[in-house]
Amino acid sequence: MNISQTFKALENYYRSNTRTTLNRMREKPDPFKVLISCLISLRTRDENTEKVCEKLFGVVNNAKDIVDLPLKKLEKLIFSSGYYKNKARTLKHVSKVLIKEYDGGVPNTRDELIAIKGIGPKTANVVLSFAFGKLVIPVDVNVHRVANRLGWVKTKTAEKTEEELNKTLPKKYWKEINGLFILHGRNVCKPISPLCSECPVRKGCKRAGVSKSR
Repeated sequence: MNISQTFKALENYYRSNTRTTLNRMREKPDPFKVLISCLISLRTRDENTEKVCEKLFGVVNNAKDIVDLPLKKLEKLIFSSGYYKNKARTLKHVSKVLIKEYDGGVPNTRDELIAIKGIGPKTANVVLSFAFGKLVIPVDVNVHRVANRLGWVKTKTAEKTEEELNKTLPKKYWKEINGLFILHGRNVCKPISPLCSECPVRKGCKRAGVSKSR
């Protein structure tokens, strides 16, 4: 299987599956909401992200709203996302920086985004891709794992995976790789004992690093 065949097979396999909350936000991009949603999504399941964001954005619409919101109330709103105390502090800090440095807006360059404490490379790329439509590859643990198992890259970190994919993956696939590989990583290409017998791209997969599968 080449890259084109792999993407076609995954698109067909996940045709009826809903893309992640963040991927769906690109349909009506709001940079602030994409950024906040991504920070909330860290280390939590997508269904939790969706519920928490729906609840939070029923109360806040911009950085000032978050700054003005009492910390305890913010913590309560995002409680079910996990690590809610740390996330609440991050949301407060990021919002204060957006107000102070960008008049409440969200910067649209990687360097500016990652200069804000609490925003890492993956979050920056999510914002650039989903909110501003820029050609970048957001690499989370699923994209990192699937790309390595396929044999497309041989890397130890998500940052290195992004770097290698930037060099080798044709740009026409950059927009869809995040959504498809996240679905594949969560449903079939699981961290432990992946479901290789059900995998739609097993014929073209090197199964790098896979010692046990189902």
